[in-house]
Amino acid sequence: MNDKQKKPQKLKARLPRGFVDRSAADIRAVEEMTAQIRKVYEHYGFDPVETPLFEYTDALGKFLPDSDRPNEGVFSLQDDDEQWMSLRYDLTAPLARHVAENFNEIQLPYRTYRAGYVFRNEKPGPGRFRQFMQFDADTVGAPGVQADAEMCMMMADTLEALGIKRGDYVIRVNNRKVLDGVLEAIGLGGDDKATQRLNVLRAIDKLDKFGPEGVRLLLSEGRKDESGDFTKGAGLNHEQVEKVLFFVGIKNYAESAVRLAELVAGTEKGVEGVDELNFIGGLVTDAGYGPDRIKIDPSVVRGLEYYTGPVYEAELLFDVTNEKGEKVVFGSVGGGGRYDGLVSRFMGQPVPATGFSIGVSRLMTALKNLGKLGANEVVEPVLVTVMDGDVESMGRYQRMTQQLRAAGIRAEMYQGNWKKFGNQLKYADRRGCPVAIIQGGDERAQGVVQIKDLIEGKRLSGEIEDNASWREARVAQDTVPEGELVAKVREILDAQREDRERAG
Repeated sequence: MNDKQKKPQKLKARLPRGFVDRSAADIRAVEEMTAQIRKVYEHYGFDPVETPLFEYTDALGKFLPDSDRPNEGVFSLQDDDEQWMSLRYDLTAPLARHVAENFNEIQLPYRTYRAGYVFRNEKPGPGRFRQFMQFDADTVGAPGVQADAEMCMMMADTLEALGIKRGDYVIRVNNRKVLDGVLEAIGLGGDDKATQRLNVLRAIDKLDKFGPEGVRLLLSEGRKDESGDFTKGAGLNHEQVEKVLFFVGIKNYAESAVRLAELVAGTEKGVEGVDELNFIGGLVTDAGYGPDRIKIDPSVVRGLEYYTGPVYEAELLFDVTNEKGEKVVFGSVGGGGRYDGLVSRFMGQPVPATGFSIGVSRLMTALKNLGKLGANEVVEPVLVTVMDGDVESMGRYQRMTQQLRAAGIRAEMYQGNWKKFGNQLKYADRRGCPVAIIQGGDERAQGVVQIKDLIEGKRLSGEIEDNASWREARVAQDTVPEGELVAKVREILDAQREDRERAG
């Protein structure tokens, strides 16, 4: 019998499926982008608010477009008081709870924005994650569709502020009341048809993904995908399917407006929705936002069930290359709409609201494709090396580091094993440090420091082959009095910046 204890098994480092780690470059890109978005929202008079990641599950409701998972697409846990809590799946439902809970203190109309992570317990796939960031803006307490029109204009201004040119995007606008009117006109009105209506909405929401023929199958008997999985259809007959497809297939609203009005003529909601669409169209046009920026488009549905009126979507129109090397249109980067019933669930009284959400990660990918992010180059820190480990020497190195920081220069003192100096320069090289500060015992006795231009030194080592050329080149290392440390480092950093600018 082997009495030796079994060696404990090493824990395997692994990410949960559908989640990603974020690099420094991605974090900086998001901060750069959200700063621009925030500036536009503030310019429109919106103020920030923040809600927690968790909400009580019943407060979130069941509004997700996908219901093929046992817990309705959210991550949930039971608190010690046996109440169910869930990670938020969007930023709108938590805002509705916040407004209802603080209704007496909030000034209506309440104009607010917030950014944060949301979570979907859905099957992950390429480009489809379970955690992602959204950036929302909402107006609560404004019943007129002029508030929806303003949201569309703010979306257009936001995209342009991020560097997306006119012609490369469009804000598409529809109205759920019109769609409700169409569904009522084909016999899907009434509470008993609520489930079938929802299935129709989910089918239409797949128009960009599956095309008209795929949606035709989802509206009727059902669709089998490439893997053989079958999705049950909404069960509409041929005539019903054709009327729905006519509505979502309208490309030119002006040309189809008469026929659409005839289709919904016998329905109160449909007529009201057409009037609201026409009102928004006229308002944004008068404000200078023509169809090249904001366009009435009945194919916009938005999958979430809580929308009650206008819905809108920001779509990018330029091509990108996907992972298969194919040219594809980038598509939607955000959207929203009117949700007059969401706050009312808590209040027992009507509370109109409208808002939109930007998909931060998706929009960041688009901006990277356009070269609109990462233009502000991050300069790595100046490295103060460590030659001696006694308290007095360490104090001097730390003081130099703090002097550089106080002057607005990014700097760090080496914190690894200082006894192998070569490792410090290897670290500086791998880190991309522009400058190294060196002071040994001899320099300290003379009150001087060596300043090494690491960028120029690397260039010279690759280009210069003889000692004469080395002497004629720009000095890559200099010795200066301690009091001139900051000025000399700044001089070197300025020269490096000029070199980068000349190189383009």
